[in-house]
Amino acid sequence: MRLAVCFVAVLALAQPLALARPAAAAERLSGEAIKQAFTGNTVSGRYTRGGFFTEYHDANGQALGNNGYQRNTDACWITKDDQVCYYYGPPSDRTIHCFTVELTDRLYILRNVVDGQINALATVELGNPRQHTDDGKPWYCDGLISRAPGRGAPMSRRLAAR
Repeated sequence: MRLAVCFVAVLALAQPLALARPAAAAERLSGEAIKQAFTGNTVSGRYTRGGFFTEYHDANGQALGNNGYQRNTDACWITKDDQVCYYYGPPSDRTIHCFTVELTDRLYILRNVVDGQINALATVELGNPRQHTDDGKPWYCDGLISRAPGRGAPMSRRLAAR
């Protein structure tokens, strides 16, 4: 009888473990996969050091929204090889941030290219549900990424691919 009680107790403890799924491994995305996931969608999340960001990734290269520190007024994005890069500010004060992107079941993990540290965890929302906009202001990114007037493919897409 005592053995039967012990067996039932072990089964009761083991059942939740048997039903638990192993955690899915993160898959590192190619530049093309990042582009496919981000283009026309809103990437929102939290930086590992705190702060929330949300940016709509327009197909023309604009990153509309808020980068977590301020509202974007001239931010651009581009993919290359196995990373996504963001350009913020005028040429004299421009900051560039490049990340590799890994995908788990639902979360995107953005790692700094320079040191491999996790910079942020994010989700992708379809479309532009937060209505991020450029408010009708010119958004050229001085020809690097976004709408270089009259040049066909933006120059930055050619330069950044080097």
